[in-house]
Amino acid sequence: MRPLTSADPAAIGGNRLLGRLGSGGMGTVYLARSAAGTLVAVKVIRADHAANPDFRARFRREVEAAGQLTGRWVVPVVAADPQAREPWLATPFVPGPSLAEAVGGYGPLPARAVRTLGARLAEALEQVHAAGLVHRDVKPGNILLAPDGPRLIDFGIARAEGAATLTAVDAVLGTPGYLAPEQARTDGAAAGAPSDVFSLGCVLAYAATGHGPFGGGHAAAVVYRTVHDEPELSGLPAELLDPVLACLAKDPTARPTPAELRAVLGDELTGADAEDWLPPPLPRLIAERSTRALDLPAPEPTRIDAPEAVVRGLTRRRLLAAGAGGLALIGAPVAWFTTRGRARGTTPPARDLATLTLALQADLTGPGKGIGIGQAHERGMRLAVDRHNSRKDAAFRLALRVADDAGDPARAAQVVKELAADPAVLALTGPTWDAALPELATACGAADLALLLVSADSAETAPSQWRTLVATRPAGDQLALPVIDYFSRIRPVHRTGLVEDVEGGEPAYPLVRVLQQSPPSQGTVSVHRIQAGSSDFAGAVRALTGAGAEAVVYAGTSPQRAAQMARALTEGGFRGPRMGIQHAMEPAFLTAAGPAAEGWLFSALFTDPLAVPAAAEFVAAHRTAYGQPPARWATEAYDAVGLVTAALTGLGEEGRDRAGLTRRIFRTAHEGLAKPLSFDSNTHVLTRTRTAHLYRVESGAYRYLGLHADVRPESAQ
Repeated sequence: MRPLTSADPAAIGGNRLLGRLGSGGMGTVYLARSAAGTLVAVKVIRADHAANPDFRARFRREVEAAGQLTGRWVVPVVAADPQAREPWLATPFVPGPSLAEAVGGYGPLPARAVRTLGARLAEALEQVHAAGLVHRDVKPGNILLAPDGPRLIDFGIARAEGAATLTAVDAVLGTPGYLAPEQARTDGAAAGAPSDVFSLGCVLAYAATGHGPFGGGHAAAVVYRTVHDEPELSGLPAELLDPVLACLAKDPTARPTPAELRAVLGDELTGADAEDWLPPPLPRLIAERSTRALDLPAPEPTRIDAPEAVVRGLTRRRLLAAGAGGLALIGAPVAWFTTRGRARGTTPPARDLATLTLALQADLTGPGKGIGIGQAHERGMRLAVDRHNSRKDAAFRLALRVADDAGDPARAAQVVKELAADPAVLALTGPTWDAALPELATACGAADLALLLVSADSAETAPSQWRTLVATRPAGDQLALPVIDYFSRIRPVHRTGLVEDVEGGEPAYPLVRVLQQSPPSQGTVSVHRIQAGSSDFAGAVRALTGAGAEAVVYAGTSPQRAAQMARALTEGGFRGPRMGIQHAMEPAFLTAAGPAAEGWLFSALFTDPLAVPAAAEFVAAHRTAYGQPPARWATEAYDAVGLVTAALTGLGEEGRDRAGLTRRIFRTAHEGLAKPLSFDSNTHVLTRTRTAHLYRVESGAYRYLGLHADVRPESAQ
């Protein structure tokens, strides 16, 4: 719990605010005391999200869904205003930690506690399903632990079973690692009551072992394992194995109902034992939080901290009118009068400019050194910082702090911890390798530090704790667009052969999924999987030839293995077009494949600045500073600094801090050199996804063909 800020209102809907329970991209949750004197949690949605009709409809649905529920283990809505400019709802305050916080901070629960947890959550799901609803996001973060039992919260994506969804097409509904296989369908139509049971099985496995049954890492990889692999349940107590396995059945009809699961798990705790279901020190933690909440005094009514003469000179009507233009009269002390000694637009007196620090975390000396992505990031960002500092109209100066994590997980965790702890760092760019993203995104989310992702693969559905992640490149599924476009428009084929190389190929899974859902030319896709450790590329070629494949797509990330594929295709006499993705598009592919690399096409999310007229100045500056043109991702890193600079410029001097930047950046548009950068204020994803490019190997080098949609057939033959 954190104290209220000067921008917080004193009350919402008659509930007197006492403190902040949490804040994120969607809004803020406050601890409050109702008019009746009870403690409530008030969830307030930011006005910019509420301006989206679909989002407001979703919020209204959450209110209606939770309002129907009165069970003991479900947190009901006791008051709400979905029509307010900033919609809000109030629920009883549960002082306990979430299951995620409890297990993450104190370790797995004993089997007895897990059985009680499961039985009572099964009872909660009985009530949810009896009301005709499906929760669809049962996960540790949505389960609070109270002295007498768990509480299921957050019905933000719940809906009536069989009802139409408001979520955008191609969005996976739920949280990877806890969603059911049928929820991985992009339309979510198959999600029903058994989906919640599957999620509960994942929750019980997490509670008992400290890890989810389908691992972690990239969201697409977790979803893939959920759909195709068996759960990893090592460490699960034997008495829980059968009920958890039953919940995790791939076939929804094979799963137990909540009532059946409740009967199997049992809930024999009654009387005094019912209050003793959690292991120490969790009861003590809950008691301490309850005591702190009860001891909080109600804050004084909000005052306008302005010179008395100024306040006397403003009528109530004038104050309210001014509030729409920047005086936050409901809850915010108006320091505007005392901190602004001049009218907006006048020239400020001469002064030293503040220096704002940006940071880069990259692999500069480890496995990624040979690829050079970290160095490209650093050079692009340094040139952007230098250009900004040379501007005569700059409102502030920039400094760049560079940290090398050497591609080592332990070092990456330590580096981001140090950067997040430095209050001078306002934004962090990185990482430059995919596996480090979860560690960085989680740490930056906790520190309210904007994390700009330039080259690493981002999750299609980011976890809620990654709320400060600013992905300036699209998700990996966009790599499928040039493939589909090329084999449909430029060189149409009706039978596409897809080689899924499992070894190190998790980032390629979105490509596999999209091509299976949307085959080029509305034809067919035959998939041949090469298992980890196998090098039977010749066998793959024979299988694809036997299937009549007219073109081959290599869905793998290793340049060396892609070269093996290229050689096998050549030796097998295949003459059709061949395409890979950016991960394998390295010098090592050209060297290892030799003549077999000629003509290969590659789909990539980075541009060639030499082909972008607007980047001519940047290219010239790069040549002057480093004696060579920019490498891949340097232009995108340059643009990331431009985006942060634009967001900081849009903030007043008092707002140029981490919190201000993380709020502003998703509402900032920047015309970058590589691509325009702007974000959906609701989902925080790029609003423009037409950013995938085509390259082709010609004379032993990669030649840029252009944005895939702009490539003409005559230039790509």
